[in-house]
Amino acid sequence: MCISISQVSRFRTNLFVGSSCCERVHGWFKNNSTPKLLDIRSSSVNSKSRWVRRNVSTTTQGGRSNTKSSVLGGAVPVTRIVDAESTAKIQQQQPFGNLQQRLAENKDLSSLLTVIVSDLETTGLHRVKERIIEIAAQDLAGGENSTFQSLINPGVPILNASIHGIRNDMVCRPEVPRMEEMIPIFLRYVQSRQKPGGYVMIVAHNGKTFDFQFLINEFNRCSYEIPPNWLFFDSLPLARESMKSVDATVKPKASLSALGDYYNLTRDGDAHRALSDVLLLSQVFQRLTIDLKLSLSDLVLRSYTTSDLIAAMAKNKKA
Repeated sequence: MCISISQVSRFRTNLFVGSSCCERVHGWFKNNSTPKLLDIRSSSVNSKSRWVRRNVSTTTQGGRSNTKSSVLGGAVPVTRIVDAESTAKIQQQQPFGNLQQRLAENKDLSSLLTVIVSDLETTGLHRVKERIIEIAAQDLAGGENSTFQSLINPGVPILNASIHGIRNDMVCRPEVPRMEEMIPIFLRYVQSRQKPGGYVMIVAHNGKTFDFQFLINEFNRCSYEIPPNWLFFDSLPLARESMKSVDATVKPKASLSALGDYYNLTRDGDAHRALSDVLLLSQVFQRLTIDLKLSLSDLVLRSYTTSDLIAAMAKNKKA
């Protein structure tokens, strides 16, 4: 459901506030009460936080909170804003070698890594020609403002509304941002969840061949750089690996809906809507890590950098 917020600001987006707990690696997410809707202002000319855009300086307003959440056994701030200068320091500190290997070997990994589950809805399947029309995300650490969702005006007709239910009239409204307006809003959300001096892992189901390619192409189209401290994790190979050990008579497909049914999880909302898929994937992802007995280090070693994904995209294009 899309909530009209035109009374407040064109650049306002919807954040769903939920509670969750990351007490240990195998038990990241606990279901609590249904998330409540909260509107926050997402853009302001009086901002002190900024992000890197090629040849363009973009500003958005970001608040700070003293809210804390138990993350892998320790209480840490979950709403700190990290600006572009802090991100640059991360690059300077570790300029050589494999990022995933270095990070996985860090003994204090739980205090550095933020895991954010994400999902996109699009106007079609072509990674370059089609556009993103909805984005949602959830920080598995939980806490205040841990969940994000917004429609996006793609600037092109939506011809596949039968799949996700998102119609042209839903996105062609003054309060719905275009992608070039959404990127700094989404960056502010991600950086508000990032731990000081830390890294972010974006998780998506079938992300390597779909979601992540859309994000990379849209960031490039809008002249934005993906932050260098982002890693990307595709949960689909994890699902396929886990299902290999399941009895063939009950073995489900590796689709998100099939996995939800297999784990007897309740979906909140319609399938193929970004927030509903994110809330389900948050639970499925953690069940998969439990089944496969994976640690945070294991997940980091299976993740991709932006460069890894771009190289894979270029290779597939030549094939």
